Amino acid sequence: MPNWNEVLQEVSASPLDNARRKYLSKLHQKTGRNIIGYYSGWLQKPNALAASINDDDKNGLMAAVHGLDRSLGLDLILHTPGGDLAATESIVDYLRKMFGTDIRAFVPQIAMSAGTMIACAAKEIWMGKQSNIGPIDPQFRGIPAHGVIEEFSRAIEETKANPASIPIWQVIVGKYHPTFLAECEQAISLASDMVMEWLVTGMFAESPDAKEKAEGVVRELNNHKDTKTHSRHIHMETAEKIGLVIKSIEEDQDFQDVILTVHHAYMHTLGNSNAIKIIENHQGNAIIQNIGP
Repeated sequence: MPNWNEVLQEVSASPLDNARRKYLSKLHQKTGRNIIGYYSGWLQKPNALAASINDDDKNGLMAAVHGLDRSLGLDLILHTPGGDLAATESIVDYLRKMFGTDIRAFVPQIAMSAGTMIACAAKEIWMGKQSNIGPIDPQFRGIPAHGVIEEFSRAIEETKANPASIPIWQVIVGKYHPTFLAECEQAISLASDMVMEWLVTGMFAESPDAKEKAEGVVRELNNHKDTKTHSRHIHMETAEKIGLVIKSIEEDQDFQDVILTVHHAYMHTLGNSNAIKIIENHQGNAIIQNIGP
């Protein structure tokens, strides 16, 4: 019979919580692996700063990992706009300490930017026809780091060719603080280095040309010139074409049904509550962050 805390958890759970946990449990029964949902409500609450990946998410992941049989590996279901690079690096480091490289990433709908980076740390990425990952080019308060460097380069070229344009470019370049260009260069390098390492030691670990494969993927994902916008949606076919190990959730209809039902349960929760972020395992252990009254 349940103890005091278990009864309290049962009577306190909302119908939304019950629905998510029911289908997370079904997914666990289907795979035999640990399941953690890592969901953000940025689509429902686009102005919420807490929607992005940040260091506080580590607490949610620690709570979700606690008590799991780590020998079963991890299936991480991602739905996120991305977020802080340093927090992302720390999260991947933690998950790998807990599960090694026996991690599969599932993207039922969208895992952008740093969410894509986390997915690249898995041994394989599961996507559907509706799924998207995105470029990993770093942003500073919505400003693309690659764009800043391109703008500085253009300023140098145009002022050399036409000194009369100097006053115009002084206004444009003057909006950046003195070290901003170097910060952008370092952020681009860091994003590439992180994903390179994770791909070489994870997804491509058994490949003799792991480094070359990883370089190809990073070149495509951290390339603002070709992707053109940080919000570019990369579909399953393109993700596979650039070299990522992509598995289709449509291969097994029953499996697809459970994955999408889990996703729908999270989206209903985020759309019909004050929840902005949910990190939760298949046993019902969860950290739910709310916003507003």
